[in-house]
Amino acid sequence: MTHRVAVLALDVAVGYDLAIPPQILRAATGPDGERLYDVVICGVDDKPVRMNTGFTAVLDHGPEALETADSVIVPGTMVQGPRFDGVFPDHLAEAFARIRPGARVMSICTGAFVLAAAGLLDGRRATTHWRYADEFRALYPRVDLDPDVLWVDEGDVLTSAGLGAGVDLCLHVIRRDFGSEAANRSARHCVVPPWREGGQSQYISRPTPPADAGSVAPTREWAMRNLAGPLELATLAAHAAMSVRTFSRHFRAETGLSPGAWVLQQRLHRAKHLLESTNLPVDQVAAESGLGTAASLRQHLRATIGVSPLAYRKTFRVS
Repeated sequence: MTHRVAVLALDVAVGYDLAIPPQILRAATGPDGERLYDVVICGVDDKPVRMNTGFTAVLDHGPEALETADSVIVPGTMVQGPRFDGVFPDHLAEAFARIRPGARVMSICTGAFVLAAAGLLDGRRATTHWRYADEFRALYPRVDLDPDVLWVDEGDVLTSAGLGAGVDLCLHVIRRDFGSEAANRSARHCVVPPWREGGQSQYISRPTPPADAGSVAPTREWAMRNLAGPLELATLAAHAAMSVRTFSRHFRAETGLSPGAWVLQQRLHRAKHLLESTNLPVDQVAAESGLGTAASLRQHLRATIGVSPLAYRKTFRVS
């Protein structure tokens, strides 16, 4: 049977996110070419919905489409209430009340704020765009937020990170519903990668805090210039002219990480930069980033973002 999907557009909607489910899911076909999903876009009323990219969409369906949907998807949105205040206004509550029991509910990007405001993510693991993780945690502390992954599948509730991760979520759903061949056909039609593991990192760029961020900032800067060499805790503390205990306390207060975890993070950032910008062999990349051997680099890269050094290089090389 065709799986019915309602994509709920909430003003102001992220236009890119809104277009993903109709495009990816409608491209999913069975062995005989039959369409596997019936996808409609609906609103909470009959009013046009503004997009964040400079246009307004007139939708073909209102909230009644939610009543017959097997899956409901909430794309990224800047809707008042859930997105900024942590509240679920009456008009959204009335729309969500139309969702039939047993229906699967999903979000893309900041659509997770809406699911959280509705209470659907309490006590569950979820994700959203990494840029809004701090805001999300402040508004919805009962949600187990993991901003470092592409998507999270909690069975009847699924969430994805921002923008392109919505493609990964939809392909995962096709694979879950109808198998890998159907997902691969959709990916081939849409000319997108057929599979990125949900636990793969969002490839977040987190720069080193500025030099005036705290008393151990000069030591962080020194460490960044010397990542290829040994950076033991005692060495770092000595550079900062502090005891190991005092240095560790100040370091964690300023960065949120232990010195060892921070050093490893910076070494991985350095390795990824070298993979992106140079043709250095993997073993040399490992050595220059302070990770030792190619095997060590592969182990750490797979553990943090779920891909090998060569796969990472292939993804990000511009030529």
